[in-house]
Amino acid sequence: QVQLEESGGGLVQPGDSQGLSCVASGHTFRTYTMGWFRQAPGKEREFVAAIGWSGGSTYYADSVKGRFTISRDNAKNTVYLQMNSLKPEDTAVYYCALDFKTTAQAMGLRRGNGVDYWGKGTLVTVSS
Repeated sequence: QVQLEESGGGLVQPGDSQGLSCVASGHTFRTYTMGWFRQAPGKEREFVAAIGWSGGSTYYADSVKGRFTISRDNAKNTVYLQMNSLKPEDTAVYYCALDFKTTAQAMGLRRGNGVDYWGKGTLVTVSS
């Protein structure tokens, strides 16, 4: 079993930056891809970004490309999401995902279907 715990959510103003973190614990003894998804009120879950084990492979949703950056620190079993130039439409619960069997691109293209583990989410609200 693997547990994922997100942190860093909160209320920010449009144009501001915010960073999220997700720590994985438990049976993380193999290489794995990690990603971020989000779900806004009344909407379906959508892919945000994913990163492969080495960190050299990343994949982003078009809606966040150029504004968000995903990174990871394998020594800390942690994935980060740096969000810049935030917009009200970025308001959502952000979920961390971990998968042992897929690539970053595949995690995005599959829209999270088949992901091995999910975090409980952290709310990001972008509002003036």
